[in-house]
Amino acid sequence: MKTLLILGAGTGGTMVANKMSEQLDMSEWKIIIVDRDENHYYQPGFLFIPFDIYTPDDVVKPKRNFIPPCVTMIHSDIEVIEPDQNRVKLKRDNKVINYDYLVIATGTQVHPEEIEGMTDGGWHQNIFDFYTVEGATALSRYLKFWKGGRLVLNIAEMPIKCPVAPLEFMFLADWYFHEQGIRDKVELVFSTPLPGAFTKPRASSIMGNMLEEKGIYLEPDFAIGEVDSTNQKIISFDGREIGYDLLVTIPTNMGAEVIDHSGMGDELNYVPTNKHTLQSDKWENVWVIGDATNIPTSKAGSVAHFELEILVENMLHHMEGLEPRAKFDGHSNCFIESGFEKGFLIDFNYDVEPLPGKYPLPGIGPFSLLQESPVNHWGKMMFRWIYWNILLKGGELPLESQMTMAGKWA
Repeated sequence: MKTLLILGAGTGGTMVANKMSEQLDMSEWKIIIVDRDENHYYQPGFLFIPFDIYTPDDVVKPKRNFIPPCVTMIHSDIEVIEPDQNRVKLKRDNKVINYDYLVIATGTQVHPEEIEGMTDGGWHQNIFDFYTVEGATALSRYLKFWKGGRLVLNIAEMPIKCPVAPLEFMFLADWYFHEQGIRDKVELVFSTPLPGAFTKPRASSIMGNMLEEKGIYLEPDFAIGEVDSTNQKIISFDGREIGYDLLVTIPTNMGAEVIDHSGMGDELNYVPTNKHTLQSDKWENVWVIGDATNIPTSKAGSVAHFELEILVENMLHHMEGLEPRAKFDGHSNCFIESGFEKGFLIDFNYDVEPLPGKYPLPGIGPFSLLQESPVNHWGKMMFRWIYWNILLKGGELPLESQMTMAGKWA
């Protein structure tokens, strides 16, 4: 009996478990998936919790609901991965699992402690994140009674999960405070280590004025060095200061600590991965999906979905003694909430920046690329149902893994 071991039962790991259980002869293979948490989180939904659009119940379900019955699920922390010995040691009962193939889907987590002073005095008092359900929920409670002031959103460093989510937060905040009748009492400041809010030229030319139009102040090239919670200000490495009444932070994002302990990662604990085949750069029977990779594309659920078909095909070829042949092109797409029940959609890959057009049907859509519309907003809201009922279970969506230029114009 051969063993396929999957580490992580988030989006990527769950989809792999479903797909591989369909492809492998289960009389010859055993599939095991390991995760320390019993709950699965719909992470795109965290963005909506502070503004009372979603509740925590909308974004949390038991992981077991989405794992096939033929797959063994173990809830445990991972002690260490030993890829040279083809084994993983778990903390629970000191269990050792030997594997023939390993899929790493351990994701990425926020680390506010990486920023000096971030968690000293104001953490979840007037300093919040929304990349965890706890942070988003605490911020929701805070905003219910907030009477206004300066709200500063700060991105600590890149890469981060869903790079457009901080912008979406600001657009939703602008809408929310208008609805609360206190927008004139709120100053919104967007602080980023990047040179601008949008880094892709075409997207920047079309969407670049949105912050100014909405009265959101931009602080570019701000590399945060510390938080002074006593005086309520953030300080960059070059000495610039931004005062705040309410700080919303996107802390440093890092891969799982076990990747570091196992000597398998880079400086941010992401696994060096072939960006086309999704095979580990060092171990040929180790494959990586989703946020756990170091490949140069967005850390987002859509990327894991587009990677899935490529990873499964290449693993199956390798199991037959063949060279991986499928090539992932970095395909990613993302709905961008712009507030007031409207949104944008972008679609891009390693080599092609977001372009205008229609998606997924050329000339028909129904979604417009790089154009604000109510349809794009409702597409994002509808995606939660698709995620829970189709995508996680490995179901087929009418979307190609590879990006197509059909329906786009330069």
